[in-house]
Amino acid sequence: MKKYEDIINLSRPISKKRIPMPRINRAAQFAPFSALKGHEESIEETSRATQEKIELDEYQKYLINDKLLIIKDN
Repeated sequence: MKKYEDIINLSRPISKKRIPMPRINRAAQFAPFSALKGHEESIEETSRATQEKIELDEYQKYLINDKLLIIKDN
């Protein structure tokens, strides 16, 4: 005997106590929801395009500092 062969063709049981739920209400039970609050925002932040940090060598730092001193004095 195959598994579930004795019940596979039986009709669905109908409750004697409750009326059937309308299809629109049944569909709402399976609507998507956010199980992890904030997870979606975290994924968006992670995938956000960012710029690489610019590393300055000592000479570039010197030039910027020199220009800042000129601005400060004037």
